[in-house]
Amino acid sequence: MDADLTLLSTIGVGDLVLLDPLTEDTLLQNLEERFQHHEIYTYIGNVVISVNPYQPLPIYSEEMVEQYKNCNFFCVKPHIYAIADDAYRSLRDQDKDQCVLITGESGAGKTEASKLVMSYVAAVCGKGEQVNLVKEQLLQSNPVLEAFGNAKTIRNDNSSRFGKYMDIEFDFKGDPLGGVISNYLLEKSRVIHHVKGERNFHIFYQLLSGGSDQLLKQLKLERDCSLYGYLNREAPSLQGIDDAANFSVVQDAMKAIGFSSAEVTAVLEVIAVVLKLGNVQLSEQFQASGAESCGIQNEKVIRDICQLIQLDESVLEHALCSRTVKAHQEKVVTSLKVSQVIAPASCQEGPDNPRWGDGCQLWVGKYLEILEAEPKENNSFEQFVINYCNEKLQQIFILLTLKEEQEEYIREGVAWTPVDFFDNSIICDLIENSKGGILALLDEECLRPGKVNEATFVTKLNQVFKEHKHYESRVTQNAKHILDAGLLADCFRIRHYAGKVTYNVTGFIEKNNDLLYRDLSQAMWKAKHKLLRTLFPEGDPEKASLKRPPTAGFQFKASVVTLMKNLYSKKPNYIRCIKPNDTKQPAVFTDALVRSQVRYLGLLENVRVRRAGYAYRQVYEPCLERYKMLCKETWPHWNGSARDGVQALLGSLPIDPKELACGHTKIFIRSPGVLFDLEDRRQQRMGDLAALIQATYRAWKCRRHYQEIRKSQILISAWFRGHNQKKKYSKMKKSALLIQAYIRGWKSRRLLRELKEQMRRSQAATIISSYWKGHQTRKEYKKYFRSGASANITTFIYQSLVQKFLLALKNNLPSMTVTDHTWPAAPYKFLTNANQELKKIFHHWRFLHRKVRTPKADFCRLRPGSIKFSAKASELFRDKKSLYTKSLQQPFQGEYLGLKENSRYRKLLSSTDDKLVMADNVRKVNRGDGKASPRLFLLTKSHVILADPKAAQPKTVITLSDIDSVSVSRYSDGFFVLHLKESSTAGSKGDFLLISDHLIELVTRLHQTVLETTKQRLKLQVTDEFLVKFKQGSITVKVVETAQKQGTAPVCRKKGSRRMEVLVH
Repeated sequence: MDADLTLLSTIGVGDLVLLDPLTEDTLLQNLEERFQHHEIYTYIGNVVISVNPYQPLPIYSEEMVEQYKNCNFFCVKPHIYAIADDAYRSLRDQDKDQCVLITGESGAGKTEASKLVMSYVAAVCGKGEQVNLVKEQLLQSNPVLEAFGNAKTIRNDNSSRFGKYMDIEFDFKGDPLGGVISNYLLEKSRVIHHVKGERNFHIFYQLLSGGSDQLLKQLKLERDCSLYGYLNREAPSLQGIDDAANFSVVQDAMKAIGFSSAEVTAVLEVIAVVLKLGNVQLSEQFQASGAESCGIQNEKVIRDICQLIQLDESVLEHALCSRTVKAHQEKVVTSLKVSQVIAPASCQEGPDNPRWGDGCQLWVGKYLEILEAEPKENNSFEQFVINYCNEKLQQIFILLTLKEEQEEYIREGVAWTPVDFFDNSIICDLIENSKGGILALLDEECLRPGKVNEATFVTKLNQVFKEHKHYESRVTQNAKHILDAGLLADCFRIRHYAGKVTYNVTGFIEKNNDLLYRDLSQAMWKAKHKLLRTLFPEGDPEKASLKRPPTAGFQFKASVVTLMKNLYSKKPNYIRCIKPNDTKQPAVFTDALVRSQVRYLGLLENVRVRRAGYAYRQVYEPCLERYKMLCKETWPHWNGSARDGVQALLGSLPIDPKELACGHTKIFIRSPGVLFDLEDRRQQRMGDLAALIQATYRAWKCRRHYQEIRKSQILISAWFRGHNQKKKYSKMKKSALLIQAYIRGWKSRRLLRELKEQMRRSQAATIISSYWKGHQTRKEYKKYFRSGASANITTFIYQSLVQKFLLALKNNLPSMTVTDHTWPAAPYKFLTNANQELKKIFHHWRFLHRKVRTPKADFCRLRPGSIKFSAKASELFRDKKSLYTKSLQQPFQGEYLGLKENSRYRKLLSSTDDKLVMADNVRKVNRGDGKASPRLFLLTKSHVILADPKAAQPKTVITLSDIDSVSVSRYSDGFFVLHLKESSTAGSKGDFLLISDHLIELVTRLHQTVLETTKQRLKLQVTDEFLVKFKQGSITVKVVETAQKQGTAPVCRKKGSRRMEVLVH
């Protein structure tokens, strides 16, 4: 075995060739141990053993595909991907034809194994449109083949009821080009009959469950499976399988493979015809001559069948109920009995000949070889030929294995050791010998004139093989005085390589003849259904032949011979599938069941063949690389050739020279014990080397750490000393500057004191001198002054000051606004009282002056509390807005809603906390379409509230400090805009467009309230065009005066997404 020791590091032993000691019990223990740890794959050399886990395992991901891509077969854990990769690379790189043989009993996982191999090949081969198409067809062929060839059996829910050989062709780049599918022994009897607990082929249930109502009506079928005799008239209950979903998958797969819609319909019509044929009922009839005949009892079924295949009803009825015999240019029509009709009808209906498989495989071309069989207690002709094929496969398996071993020994120049093994050629010859084999005798019996039955066939077998070591029957056992109650008179037994199998000869002759009456073939040819005509070419009258068709045994033998030639011409790759239990439960390993499979698969014998002579072999280079640490001469480097290095390495170890053999490129080791001893020594040496490496690494790491710490310490010390000196220097410098500052300050203060002293002395001298001079002057001129001059001078000065004050007051009088309470302050204290009186006089005069200029009606409406608002309105809107003159006739009421009288608004009134300034009805303009909706406008000392008039609930509350400005037009409309600050919480939606019937009063009160609350004047903009900001952006509002009256209020129209036009009159 050419292996990497990766196989020794897995659970148990990854390659049974290295199992020591090698017995059947140790082999089973190794398989069970690996199975319980989810290691389902094990090698025997390059043979893969696969144990069905009956549960999904995370070992088939894309990452796993990459891991096994282009890898050494033995350098990774055992896996089905490894053998698939090895076969694919040998095909691509070495131009060697490959064959993958998957064997095992039903339920062992052969179908899944074939899917995994194909999916791996599809994943690793090249890319490209044509290549991807072929790969897709390769993968999609499985659902179609399973639908038409698989069925549920007692042991397996998806048992392949036929063997198939899939031959795929690749180009020089390793890309698939196409291929051919061959099928072997498709189970004939399942369509006609299957035991309770099993099902017919999947396609029947998939069609009835997943077909649409229209499709079933077109095929003249009902969805209820219990209506069809071939389905045992029972419900298709199968846990875990969705027939409806699988039918959709099959349809998609057929289209991906290349079926056209018409071809898919044609195949489904054939399926419907088979189901309908199962419901055909025959009745016994008698001719005028008294001869027994038969007739169709339910003509509706025949009518439906003929409509599907486009055939005249009388033609089909004649073909079913009569037989035409042609001899010497004469034709004789014979009526058939009911029992005679059933047998040939089964030939037409069943998936045999193999027309059933060919019908759906006509356009499918892929590769892979799978042989499926399910042994039964009552073995008949089908199991006999399957076991014959298994014998041939076992024969080629052993012979090719020995051949491969012998060729390698010769190639390496190592003496070949003869191997004793069981040669099953004698069993194969017993069955297939062309002169005296069982199949030849069966053909003779089928062709023999006269009355032929199974009893004469058994008698002939007993005569021919009475001395054969591998043949037993009741007659031969009695001749040997052996009592065997289990061996009946109509049975015989063969000692196969896998064990003894008893066959019941009942039906052997009928199944071997496998005759289809010419009337049925010609009837199918007369149908206008294209697919049926291709399936029954022998029905063509122009190609009619009187030659008897070959028997089923002869056809199968020829197919096996062709298969063996194909296998001998290719390099085989084997996958042996094992079923761990009969209950399909995960983690359950039945020893007796697996033991029987190990025996009839010949696994133990296969291991012994592989271990013949030398159990382990490996190329010199990887062997030296793996074990060079065991010898001082080869560790750590060897300068000579790899072969000399291996010889020096093994020569230094206490190994018997008889256990070793040196080939040209490989070293051979006889017993696994030597290999395990080498591996133990390597593991121990690897531990020592690991400890040495760890110690060296730790020492290096410690030195490096010390050097880094020392370097860091030096750097830190340098930085610390530098920082310390800088800090000391800064402190000294600061101290020096402080001392200098104090000294300069002391000197400056001393100089300042001296200068101040000199200035005070100078000022004192000047004052004394002035007073002295003044005294002398007054004393000199006193005699010239009048006695009242002092009072006159004082009066003159006071008058001058008052005159100056009044002239200044004249030039600084307050504005004529009645709300302006400002007044200049008195410049001298003695004028304070006079200044207050002048202020009162001016305010009184300003009011009277305002009264004279205001119309009488307008003045009379002014209430004591609204005078200041009227004055403010005059200041804001007079000569600016046309609406102002019209508003003079309307008194300022403030509250227009009747909040106190209306019970609906009491709750709304209570929310204002008795700080209501104004309440009015307004209309809010929608920003999107310009439509207006009514709102209640409440102005309080701190907020502006917009409420819903119906619900009397606030919708928007705006703090006065959040109002930035107000915009109005210069026309006689009530349209205005409240501009909010960007930081306002209420301004998240943007500014508000409102319409009021009391615009002058509303804006005036809002202006005065904002001034009193925020101490800031509210900005008022009187213009015809202004910018309004919304959440989505800004728009320009333009007020246009029109001569036509547009309703009772301004009309707002949206002009595009960024402009709004307001029409007023």
